[in-house]
Formats: sequence, C-alpha cells, structure tokens
Amino acid sequence: MLRRELPMSEKSGRLILLSQGRLAMGRDETPLFPHCSWDADVQPLCWWHDEPVGLLSIDADKTTSDILHSSLQHCEWLDGRAWMARLPESWFPLLSTALQVGAWLANHRFCGRCGVPASRLNHEFAMHCDSCGHRNYPRISPCIITLVTHGESLLLARSPRFRPGQYSTLAGFIEPGESAEEAVHREVYEEVGLFLGEMRYFRSQAWPFPHALMLGYFAEAASRRIRIDQHEISDAAWFSPRTLPRLPPPYSISRALIETHLAKVKEG
Repeated sequence: MLRRELPMSEKSGRLILLSQGRLAMGRDETPLFPHCSWDADVQPLCWWHDEPVGLLSIDADKTTSDILHSSLQHCEWLDGRAWMARLPESWFPLLSTALQVGAWLANHRFCGRCGVPASRLNHEFAMHCDSCGHRNYPRISPCIITLVTHGESLLLARSPRFRPGQYSTLAGFIEPGESAEEAVHREVYEEVGLFLGEMRYFRSQAWPFPHALMLGYFAEAASRRIRIDQHEISDAAWFSPRTLPRLPPPYSISRALIETHLAKVKEG
C-alpha cells in the first residue's frame, strides 16, 4: 500500500535505485533495496507498507556507500515495462511514482527561466531557483486513450513501434486549450477519419513513459469506414471479439478498455 506523504524527517529507509530510466533489482527481486541510511542525494519519495522509501539516481560518476556498492556489483537493471510485466498490479503506483519523479529530477536540474542550477526542496516535489525564484514541479502530460467500437466490433490500430502483430487502442496528447472529450474526437478523426457518437469516460492511469496521465474513454463510431493517416499509425482495422490480434500488455489501460468491452459482449 502506497501512502503519498513525503518521509521528510526520515534519515533512513528503503531505497529505489534509478539509472538511465531503469530500476535496479534488489535481493528479493523487487525494486526495493534493504533499509539503509540516506544521504543528501536521496529524494524522499513515499511510504510503502508503512516504511519510508527514497529514490536515488545513480550516475556514472556518482560514488555510493560500501553497502550499495557491493549490492550493485552484479545487479540487474530493468526498465519500467519489464517491471510492470513482472510484478503484481499493486506495485504499479510505486513504480510509476519512482519513474516519473526520477525523470523529472533528471530533466529539471537547471532553471527553465534563467538557466542557473536549481535546488531540490525536500518538503515537496519541487525544484527551486535561488536566482530568479522560479519553481517547477514534476511534469504530467494528459493524454486520451479510447476504444472505438461499432456494436460488438473493436477498432484497433498499430504503431510502427509496436511488436509484430500487436494492435492497441487509439491515443494522443491533449493540446493546449482543449478538453479531454474534444481530444478524443480530434485524435480519432485525425488517425482513422471517423466521427463519433456516444462517448463515456472509463478511468485514468498514470503512464510513466515518461510522464503521461492516460484518460480512458469508450466511444461508439458513427460508421465503419476508416481512413488511416499513415503517419502516427501504420494500420488499423475492425476486429470481432472472437478474432483478435496480439493485444497490449495486461498492466495497460488500453488492455483494460479492451477486456471491459469483451466482458460486456460476453454478458450480452
């Protein structure tokens, strides 16, 4: 159970080690390392099952304590997708928090307004500029992700980046000044040329690749005639619930959208 309260007054606790977007594997085959003393480089992160957890980014030129150094000698490092496929869904909030905070720390070491080095504040996730007073917080980029249906049929598409044969739901970033619902209509029309009828919200999911927040929707298409944009997607097609392609991984909101629709079809 994750508690979103920074362990500010703690001087020791569990550690998550991050390097170039990958988390180290501890002795118990989780990303949590044993309780140890924290130095000034540790970012207080959260509480996990009532234990304080800190995040330590390991750079190539950074020295570590003797305990950590010996632990890292033969350590395995996994990216976020590998960890999410490996651990139960209950670990998703901790993994997502660590990856997103780690990406923010790596990308905001300098003030975005005047360019001088920024200082990390421990009482909140914030980087402060002592020169001009600018303060920045972890970036969260809202995206929509939608399963378009027409009766029982599902519209699924594939990106050129996907594994061979894999299809997923449509998704895209929300643009400035745009509502999430407007983004659903725009993205679907841009990518497959469809107009939408009824639409309903499903749920959201933090998506730490590197800092997205996915807002999930179901949308019913007004017709089945599609026009593929050939830029963001390489293929799209209507699929029957009884004949599906390779689907996205179980931990993703896209898979949850698909499975929810399939369950509804099965129930009649």
